[in-house]
Amino acid sequence: MKNPASNLRAEIAAAGYYPELVAETMGTVLAGEEPVSYVIQHEATFDRDELRRHISLLILTETRLLVLHIDDFPPDETCPVPYASANSEAVRLADVQSIVVNRIVGNPALHKPGTPVREVMLTIGWGAVSRLELEPASCGDPECTADHGFSGTSSNDDFSVRVSEAGDGAAAVTRTLEFAAKLSEAVRRQAR
Repeated sequence: MKNPASNLRAEIAAAGYYPELVAETMGTVLAGEEPVSYVIQHEATFDRDELRRHISLLILTETRLLVLHIDDFPPDETCPVPYASANSEAVRLADVQSIVVNRIVGNPALHKPGTPVREVMLTIGWGAVSRLELEPASCGDPECTADHGFSGTSSNDDFSVRVSEAGDGAAAVTRTLEFAAKLSEAVRRQAR
């Protein structure tokens, strides 16, 4: 990316999803820092009979990971006109605990480094949201009726984004992989 800041602003405008609100939200959380890398995902979802849009931005600066979400809503009993919710979170790079990159490639026997990837799932954890999956514990005795409590796993799952060549385009997949690499490098530098 030649100039991430101007490219980001141009892509926000091109997305056409409340660009002034997105830019204002981004400006607040950037707090004067410049973007190093970014990922934008603009998607539509169906909520009952309503079509709703959503945009997520991941922005990497020299010191922080910025996460923005903007959702729109139809009029309801709380607001007589359509409205949007814009939230942002700034995470110190030192607080990033995990970066998981899941790649889907076609014809893996012929895959060469640098060739296109069909799909990427990027999951980043920093400890703000944990998912706990519990199930009843057992002792292995099929006749036992004692209560053995629960067993389970806990995992960080603060943010996930799935980008596919078919749905988002090859450039979006490449940008997501580049973002993941830059984020990994930035977090590694912080750990020194």
